[in-house]
Amino acid sequence: MNWPTLSTDSPYKTAVAIQQELQQGRVAEAASGLAELIDALSKSEKRALKSQLVRLMLHILKWHGQPERRSLSWIASIEDARDEIGDIRDETPSLNEQVIKDLWAKAFVIAKRNAEAEMGKRSSAERLTWQEVFDTVYVLDRD
Repeated sequence: MNWPTLSTDSPYKTAVAIQQELQQGRVAEAASGLAELIDALSKSEKRALKSQLVRLMLHILKWHGQPERRSLSWIASIEDARDEIGDIRDETPSLNEQVIKDLWAKAFVIAKRNAEAEMGKRSSAERLTWQEVFDTVYVLDRD
C-alpha cells in the first residue's frame, strides 16, 4: 500500500484502508497507514492555521494602510480569523504558539503581498507584532 500518496489524496479512503488492514490482521501495515494518516492530517491543520494567520495579518495591514476604509466587516474578519486560529489550536494542541511563531515571517510576506494587491498601493509595514495580531482590540472611531 502506498500510504503517503493515499493519505494525501483522501484521509477517508486511508481510514477505510487501515480498517481493512486491521480486519485482515495486518496490524503492522495498518500502523504504517495510521502514522501516514496522522502526518497528513497534521500538515492539513498546519496549512489551515497558516491560511488563517495570513487572513488575519492581511486585514490588520489593510486596517493600518487604509484607515479611511475601515469597516465593521474588517473587524469581523479579524475576530473571525482569531477565533478560527483558536479553534485549530484547541483541536490540535501541537499547533502551539511556537508553531505560529515559526510560520510568522512567511505568513507576513504573503499577507503583505495580498494586502498591497487589494489596496492598490505599497504597505509601509515592515512587521506586525504579536500584540497587533492577537491582542489589539480594533474598533471604529465614531468621532
